[in-house]
Amino acid sequence: MWNKQKQNIYAFIDSQNLNLGTSLNIKKKGMVVYKGWKLDMKKFYRYLSDKFRVTKAFLFIGYIPQNKKMYDSFRNFGYELVFKPTVIDHDGKAKGNIDAEIVLYASCLKLNEYDEAVFVSGDGDFYCLYEFLQKKGKLKNIIIPNRYSESSLLNKFWVYKIFLYREKSKLERK
Repeated sequence: MWNKQKQNIYAFIDSQNLNLGTSLNIKKKGMVVYKGWKLDMKKFYRYLSDKFRVTKAFLFIGYIPQNKKMYDSFRNFGYELVFKPTVIDHDGKAKGNIDAEIVLYASCLKLNEYDEAVFVSGDGDFYCLYEFLQKKGKLKNIIIPNRYSESSLLNKFWVYKIFLYREKSKLERK
């Protein structure tokens, strides 16, 4: 009897890129070319599990103490949270750039634990990470929130790309 071992597929989620890529209206020449929407994070976790067979989903996010209830909800949905300390920028907004943490987790800390990886970000800063994982045969997919938030550096990885806005009807918070 044939016995196929279950694969460990990890998702590495750039929460800021996901949030901004789905929720903001994007304008070009004064006209709205992309209308933002509210992503249901519980539905998104199920989407990752069902469609991509993700066994662990790491949500990289800046830590703000007032958001504890939200973080607890994310954990209850199944996400493993990886926090980055935040700083306040000149506009008074909290910033927690998590790119380095995603690269560290995916290429070093968790590399030997997973068979394939799914990334959620349209950020071109991960180009070298995707190249590294592609050579190792571990790059499964790159989920990009919308076509306007995608870096042109990701053109090389077209076979891995999935655009999340196409799943809006399934994943939108009502």
